[in-house]
Amino acid sequence: MAASFPETAISTERLLLRPLDDGDTAGLVALAADEQVQTWTALPVPFTETHARHLVRVLAPGRRADGGGIVFAVAEHLTQRLVGLVDLRATDWRLRATEIGFITAAWARGEGYAPEAVLGVAQWLFEDRGFLRLELRTAAGNIAAQQVAQKTGAISEGVLRSAGIVRGEETDRRGAPDTRTDLILWSLLPEDLDTPQTDGWAEQRYVLHD
Repeated sequence: MAASFPETAISTERLLLRPLDDGDTAGLVALAADEQVQTWTALPVPFTETHARHLVRVLAPGRRADGGGIVFAVAEHLTQRLVGLVDLRATDWRLRATEIGFITAAWARGEGYAPEAVLGVAQWLFEDRGFLRLELRTAAGNIAAQQVAQKTGAISEGVLRSAGIVRGEETDRRGAPDTRTDLILWSLLPEDLDTPQTDGWAEQRYVLHD
């Protein structure tokens, strides 16, 4: 039987990272309608309620069950509004390493939610699950994602040439051709979280809800 992550929730200062549920359907559709999400992610365009339900009921549970990773909905504690998604993928259980991805809703950008969520997951991985490496891969043109990586204290390890595919920035992405892109590889190790960052992100601690 493949190793897998437990179904759990992680609480940070402002956010709750939890399993997706059917109540997230409308929020997921709104999230995926954003231009930046369509440009830099592989979500279908248009992303419908059917796609959202399939993500909630099939894709996310399947990711956890087969040991590949886990998908978290990210919600505000105060309003319970869906801030975005954080997922772990390409998990190597022997190396205790995995890759993290994140999507932030348009209305929630600029509030520091993405680095807070990524650091909450990193702390959980290192302190609770015994992981030793967390990777982020950001498209060369995705400046916002690169800023998130920097705010978490992640270390840039170099460029993976022509290693990713994005839709590009055409107005109608349903007909836009795929475009190859370089990916910047970032990493976080347990020792990278030992020293608090000057902006305070590394000081946030998670609370686990099994």
